[in-house]
Amino acid sequence: MKNKNPPSTVALSAQLIELGGSAPSEIRLLPAGTFKARDGRPPGLAGWVMNAASAEALLSAGALQADKYLIDYDHQTLYSKTNGQQAPAAGWFSALAWRPDDGLYATDVEWTAAAQASIEAKEYRYISPVLRYNPGTGEVTGLLMAALVNYPALDGLTDLAAAHFDVSLQGSIMDQDELLERLRYMLNLPTLATVGEVLAELDKLKAVISTPEGTTAGLAAFIAKQAEAMTALSAQAPDPALFVPVTVMASLQAELAALAVIVNTDTINKLLAPALADGRLNPVQKAWAEALGKTDLASLATYLDTAPPIAALAGLQTKGKAPDETLTAVLSVDEKAVAAQLGLTDAQMIKHRSE
Repeated sequence: MKNKNPPSTVALSAQLIELGGSAPSEIRLLPAGTFKARDGRPPGLAGWVMNAASAEALLSAGALQADKYLIDYDHQTLYSKTNGQQAPAAGWFSALAWRPDDGLYATDVEWTAAAQASIEAKEYRYISPVLRYNPGTGEVTGLLMAALVNYPALDGLTDLAAAHFDVSLQGSIMDQDELLERLRYMLNLPTLATVGEVLAELDKLKAVISTPEGTTAGLAAFIAKQAEAMTALSAQAPDPALFVPVTVMASLQAELAALAVIVNTDTINKLLAPALADGRLNPVQKAWAEALGKTDLASLATYLDTAPPIAALAGLQTKGKAPDETLTAVLSVDEKAVAAQLGLTDAQMIKHRSE
């Protein structure tokens, strides 16, 4: 998996946000600007930085996150692997809002009954978020969860939090750019589609899926309905007025084939007659020409269009008189054909043969 994000570190901010005496549905998670933990963290920096760019990244990530953010007690989720104690939830939230010059808010907090009673009884008074930040600049890059607490984080909790999330989340949280790239591909959106455009398309898809037709049951019902329609259609008796018997269809096809042969033969004869008359075609070539016309009439027409007429073949070489039978009897059929193609009389052919 590609890792396009800058390096980040996990921390408990311990920038405690007082809840007051009620269990509000809206709480401030991170203040705007630069802030530090009550124990002086982050070390080597002026503080964590929460600005508009950070807010945009956190809001985009929150919109793409399927699960709600957890609020537990005293960050027990981070300790449960080492102390073996349960880590019950105090509440959940999913909607984030950025208010410039004020901070990052969770606006749809749902408290458990026990947490609500504890807050109203002032058994818990503060919210402490778990965040990711750029160790070089302090800029906040991610929000992981939050906790109800009554005291700031102690030294050493940063390492514990980082170890916990490195094990449980590292490698399972997909790079945001890669996730957006996959969503664009899945939704058939342009490669430069913004987060807002991706979310809008997801909302459309959600609306379709939410309809009765878009659910699995709805699709199954639709398929079943189509199958019933096909079955009913196949069960109907055919209307004789709309169909032609097979025997009649076969007879018509045979008649059309015979008619095609007649038309083709007539066309061939019309091509051959003038070609034989003007010498473009020798009588001995007639059978070949007829066979070519039956398989490729266009090729025959092209050949006859380009063949030069042979005047000697256009009439009788004896000028109307019967040929000399003695000479004719001397030449073989093949020799007569050659003589005709060369434009020679039988006597000339015999002379050439003798020479």
